[in-house]
Amino acid sequence: MRSATALAAICLALAASVFSSTCQQTVAADKPNLVIFYADDLGWGETGCQGNKDIPTPHIDSLAKNGIRFTQGYVAATYCSPSRAGLMTGRYPTRFGHEFNSVANVTGLHLSETTLADRLKKLGYATACVGKWHLGRDPQYRPTKRGFDEFFGTLANTPFFHPTNFVDSRLSNDVREITDNSFYTTDAYADRSIDWIEKNRNQPKFLYLPFNAQHAPLEAPKKYLDRFPNITDEKRKLFAAMMSGMDDAIGRVLAKIRDIGQEDNTIYFFIGDNGGPTQSTTSQNGGLRGFKMTTYEGGPRVPFLAQWKAKFPAGKTYDLPVMNLDVLPTAVAGAGEKIDPAWKLDGVDLLPYVAGANTSRPHETMFWRYGPQWAVRHGDHKLVVSNGGSGEPELYNLADDRSESKNLASAQPEKVRQLQALYTAWSSQQAEPSAPDAPAGKKANKKNKNKAKAN
Repeated sequence: MRSATALAAICLALAASVFSSTCQQTVAADKPNLVIFYADDLGWGETGCQGNKDIPTPHIDSLAKNGIRFTQGYVAATYCSPSRAGLMTGRYPTRFGHEFNSVANVTGLHLSETTLADRLKKLGYATACVGKWHLGRDPQYRPTKRGFDEFFGTLANTPFFHPTNFVDSRLSNDVREITDNSFYTTDAYADRSIDWIEKNRNQPKFLYLPFNAQHAPLEAPKKYLDRFPNITDEKRKLFAAMMSGMDDAIGRVLAKIRDIGQEDNTIYFFIGDNGGPTQSTTSQNGGLRGFKMTTYEGGPRVPFLAQWKAKFPAGKTYDLPVMNLDVLPTAVAGAGEKIDPAWKLDGVDLLPYVAGANTSRPHETMFWRYGPQWAVRHGDHKLVVSNGGSGEPELYNLADDRSESKNLASAQPEKVRQLQALYTAWSSQQAEPSAPDAPAGKKANKKNKNKAKAN
């Protein structure tokens, strides 16, 4: 009798296990995975699908081939930490005072803000951040306190070899330096991502993979450098090797998702965090004026790719402006959750636009503020004050002058007044920069000087 009872218990346990596994697989099938590849200081003109013929990037390019290339993809800020703050919240980072990198260095992403990881975790997602965080060093600001189950990476900028401010939340939340000579961040991030995907194969997953490539210092292993024997400029060769390594890492993650049979129902985004700092790293902005930390197009306009085989058209080029703020509402809506107006998002769900159900612009007006530098784009016209310019608002028509070479301000004063009014109204709604070493917002916008520290 006891043996019969024991056998029945075993059968029930096995049935429960099978039922649980089936349920998990059903949940995984119902909700799309989300993978965000966030490149650092890449430059709009890099990668093969963006026109670079010197550095092969087949895996990155495959996202454009199998999905959508947004030719006018923007980020909400022109450098590292504020760009990430916008991505994680779906809101302009200036709304909550995250205008400068110094916010991340002194405090972190405002604790009142809800992250994309927070929102997906509530929907049953496993969540991991693997790479460069740069949204706060203190324990309360770290990824595992902001909706991520795991964190493997650095809290801010770092070398690629012997990375500093490194945290592996599986081991502890202590900060350390990696002393293993064979450790290269880009390769290690791919290793950890693949391991994490396998461990969570039966659960909907959100993997946020913010590479420190292509940020300085330029460092790469010999195996990647050897791929570019014909590049004689040492700096450019290092840049090419780093990008080739990043492409390999992305390819490995894509292959793992494919191997577990979840490629069709995974939403991928590949986005640069800001324009390239050409002089320091050779990053190319594809003929755009300006670079990282400016409000000309070379600052906020970035490579922006998306793939979701189950829903997005393949091989599509989408030419209307979109922003990194759109990732959160697109992902949350894709997971079946309604966007609550109380969240006060600035981003939009891109699916109706790319599918053709909505033919209007996702954003009729877009804004940027970075101390005394600012810009507003309304339709195809852009009014901008940026480093290297005249100091007065300059007007450009991006439809026929992507390189911002023909200032139309004197010829179209009414358009200048219209866009200036739009910017002034928006700027008045933004918070003062919250870091103690950043200039006050109102004062900063009156001075033609930027006191913010950059990393």
